[in-house]
Amino acid sequence: MRPTPRRRRASATGALLATAALLAVGVQSGSATAGTPAAAPKNQAASAADPGALPVQLSPAERAELLREANATKAATAKELGLTAQEKLVPRDVTLDRDGTTHTRYERTYAGLPVLGGDLVVAETKAGRTESVVKASPAALKNVDTSAELAPAAAEKQAVAAARAEGSKKTTADRAPRKVVWMAQGKPTLAYETVVGGIQHDGTPNELHVVTDAATGKKLYEWQAINEGTGNTQYSGQVTLGTAPSYTLTDTGRGNHKTYNLNRGTSGTGTLFTGADDIWGDGTAANAETAGADAHYGAALTWDYYKNVQGRSGIKGDGVGAYSRVHYGNNYVNAFWSDSCFCMTYGDGSGNSKPLTSIDVAAHEMTHGVTAATAKLVYSGESGGLNEATSDIFAAAVEFYANNAQDKGDYLVGEKIDINGDGTPLRYMDKPSKDGASKDSWYSGLGGIDVHYSSGPANHWYYLLSEGSGAKTINGVNYDSPTSDGLPVTGIGRDKASLIWFKALTTKFNSTTNYAAARTGTIAVATELYGASSPEVKSVTDAWAGINVGARPGGPDPGGKSFENTADVTIPDLGTVTSSVTVSGITGNAPAALKVGVDIVHTWRGDLVIDLVAPDGTAYRLKNSSGSDSADNVVETYTVNASSEVANGTWKLKVQDVARYDTGYINSFKLTFP
Repeated sequence: MRPTPRRRRASATGALLATAALLAVGVQSGSATAGTPAAAPKNQAASAADPGALPVQLSPAERAELLREANATKAATAKELGLTAQEKLVPRDVTLDRDGTTHTRYERTYAGLPVLGGDLVVAETKAGRTESVVKASPAALKNVDTSAELAPAAAEKQAVAAARAEGSKKTTADRAPRKVVWMAQGKPTLAYETVVGGIQHDGTPNELHVVTDAATGKKLYEWQAINEGTGNTQYSGQVTLGTAPSYTLTDTGRGNHKTYNLNRGTSGTGTLFTGADDIWGDGTAANAETAGADAHYGAALTWDYYKNVQGRSGIKGDGVGAYSRVHYGNNYVNAFWSDSCFCMTYGDGSGNSKPLTSIDVAAHEMTHGVTAATAKLVYSGESGGLNEATSDIFAAAVEFYANNAQDKGDYLVGEKIDINGDGTPLRYMDKPSKDGASKDSWYSGLGGIDVHYSSGPANHWYYLLSEGSGAKTINGVNYDSPTSDGLPVTGIGRDKASLIWFKALTTKFNSTTNYAAARTGTIAVATELYGASSPEVKSVTDAWAGINVGARPGGPDPGGKSFENTADVTIPDLGTVTSSVTVSGITGNAPAALKVGVDIVHTWRGDLVIDLVAPDGTAYRLKNSSGSDSADNVVETYTVNASSEVANGTWKLKVQDVARYDTGYINSFKLTFP
């Protein structure tokens, strides 16, 4: 039975319902207006989704009340979740569904220390029953020695060296290393988190976070906190801007969002754009106001999209606007979001002639703020790729929503800013590899590449789910999207795809979410919205299979023959095991596209090396171990060219655990012959 104070949430919820970086990285021409929809945004409510699973558009005051309630009952919540006496919950964000379900996002502390990777989301029904808990780490948070053997100065030295490798000239950290519990990878460990500033090689500000083991001095992890991503505008034509009566670029209708001119500077806020009248820019880069008008317009469109479509009032949901800075540096070919200043910053591009202030770039950067306020996807490894993809996904969604005649909606990223100098876009969502670096599909080493390129598979998933596979033309742009398994995907429409990703971001994803967990989260959301047997759930699952994450529903590929071993095989710490299947009745050699289904339950997949071993003993590497592969479980379908192997015989899945502490087991192993 839930403690009485905890049940107060039901009455509070009922009252609310009643009142209802870009580089490796708006809605209509005219006025961008901020409407006030009813309980749920209209174009969501009009879809075929279960109305109860749609989000309520919370006012800042309503959101604050839910957070106050969560804070008042956090001790009861911690007790119900079975947390230890040394663990405390800290409410950070909350969303509310129309059926009264709240999704409260918590950070954790341990013995008073922040826990990195300890975040979790609790879903609670209107009646006060806990429905689900999504954790960033499955490990138990207990028995952590909080006495550090390493001096803070040693951690600072390591962090400064790492920052120098990125171009920073800083000789000291921005603030003293703080003691934390590092929980994002395996067993919780006492560590130091050190932040070093400065400037990176390309002129982007540096905010490097380095996590150092407080006992051994080993670097455990690092990530960047800087996320690269009437106006006469350069890209959107003549539009109406939200300004203040005193003629400043201050959008009083959208949280007082302000736009500043850095005038080639690289620090500070700059100067607020102020004029003698309410006309801004002349459509050319030579006029400093033009970039300001573009950035201001893009921010307004993005604000309107999140409020009117996804029901979120501002980046944090609190009705407070961020701010924009334009004319950063000299010939700076990038744009970025910084959570520390709660602002978007734009360079002017090569020759200072192509400011990075188009609609999709503005939406991309502002979405980094939304991600930081919700799932807080760490900007490194697979979670970093998903962070970047989230910004690209909603950049496309905002651009289509804008319906601007000068900048029509498309699945191209940065097509207006000509960052390559040849008229080509920065990224392609239908086939990401067309940019020469991004990946179309998931593979085991994906988390080890730049996050702007590891975002490719998720961008591809969003395109496939929105539009489907194959050739088509949309708004005058030709697309031809392939799938990794060669099978078709049926699109469900951009609005539904965006809703599924946004609800997963705000209720299922957390700081360590990887591709496998993103698949799980989006399928769960699609099930809540449309039902387990719906075409939407099938398309979500098919789209993931189309980028090599998981299998399609219904078992083996049509026309294929599968051989499976479902017996559990324990994987000992620092040990090696195999699971076997015997193949028979297949003529000749194995195919060039042999499908290897792997389902492993494990507390940290980064420890694992996985091989497929053919009957003659030849090993085909499926997955390497990786210090940055920080999630749990391996649920993947790999494709192997085994055409030189005789098909019939005993095939083995060989799994090696190459690091200490984390354990698990092989849940199943399947071979599918097309």
